[in-house]
Amino acid sequence: MSTQASPASGATESAPSPGVPAMTSDRWEKWGDRLNPLVVKEVRQGLRTRVFWVCFGLLLAACLVLSLIAFGNTHASTYTREGRTYFFSFFVCLALVHFGVIPFNAYRSLAREREDETWSLLLLTGLGPRRILAGKVASFLVQAALYASAVGPFLLFSYFLNGIDLPTILMVLVMGGAWLVFLTLVSVCAATLADSRMGRAAVRLGLVGVLVVTFFQTLTFTFVVTQERGSGFSFDRDFFLGLGAAFWLLVSDGWLVFETAVSRLSLVTEDYTRHPRRALVVQVLLTFVGMTAVWWFMDKDDDIPGVMGILGGLHLIFASLFMATDVDGQSRPLRAGTRAWSLFKPGALRGFRLSVLLLLGWAAGCAVLLRLSDDSTGSLRMAMSMVALALYGVLYLAVALLLGRMPRSGRFASPVSVRLLFILVGVMGAGVPPLLAVFLD
Repeated sequence: MSTQASPASGATESAPSPGVPAMTSDRWEKWGDRLNPLVVKEVRQGLRTRVFWVCFGLLLAACLVLSLIAFGNTHASTYTREGRTYFFSFFVCLALVHFGVIPFNAYRSLAREREDETWSLLLLTGLGPRRILAGKVASFLVQAALYASAVGPFLLFSYFLNGIDLPTILMVLVMGGAWLVFLTLVSVCAATLADSRMGRAAVRLGLVGVLVVTFFQTLTFTFVVTQERGSGFSFDRDFFLGLGAAFWLLVSDGWLVFETAVSRLSLVTEDYTRHPRRALVVQVLLTFVGMTAVWWFMDKDDDIPGVMGILGGLHLIFASLFMATDVDGQSRPLRAGTRAWSLFKPGALRGFRLSVLLLLGWAAGCAVLLRLSDDSTGSLRMAMSMVALALYGVLYLAVALLLGRMPRSGRFASPVSVRLLFILVGVMGAGVPPLLAVFLD
């Protein structure tokens, strides 16, 4: 008995050793499924596509050719300053994928789910619209990280060619990463805007146009930062303040766009407007606090509240175009807990009230800062301009909502029709008076 028990005991003692990697792998799989199981599915599906491997291969080939050209042009020189030129060349290769292929594929992934009517199958998994959209966005960001890992050594190689410093490289990469996340979120949100075939075609065409225009704008910014430094352009205090404001705009608007996409894919029985409206209010409050801090830091310069008042007003008018054109009515469970001050609840009227409060509050806050500025000679005129912008936005939005709710205007009652009416009223209000002034003069 003892001679037979010893092999068995030895087998039982040696069994756990090959099982340790399996236990670790199972543990990582459980953590991945607990975080978001859709990420693993989307990443695997994306890595199997021909588009990924073609783009990955062409990206590596282009960077390799550029590095060989750089080596051939600089190996015979004792000191060169070609780093900024080759950094921009490598960045162009990466930008084609990050700011073109990744956002459009993210749009096509969600649009295909809605076109093939497989979105309802995803909802049956119990994840919900928020986790599904977060999984899709995260999966494409993982693919973007794979592309960046391939180009990263080449970007670092440009530093050793001299002519560009590490802070500049880091700044371009950080802003490029924020811009990539923002474009991906905008593309995912664009896939939720239309339900008909013609609407989807229009959204797709508009998205392609936006991606093309923003691609060249991104390259222009990168060229100025990397190539024009020292020739009329410098990294001064104003540049870094503008860079910080742009970074905050990308982060906050990205959050707002994501919440908007989630609300558009939620059920009408849910409180689907609470998160995007709360995100907009938080964005406005934090932006005003940051603007006040910068205004105080810049010795109460009146240009800061003046410029931010106009830009913030335009941003709020654009956000109100979607917030105040919500579908009227509520489900019975939501209707029971809705009060007159429940501005985060679904409904076009509550969205219009919140829009009015935000527009007038933003204009009033910026006007107060202008009044408290040291150089307040032209503050009254600028404050009147900001108040007029807010009032015109409220007026045009109210006219569009009124036209959509008039009797026998069923065709103009939909949210899309009200938005088109707002644009039409705004164009007429901005274009007709100058034309009348020209003809009557």
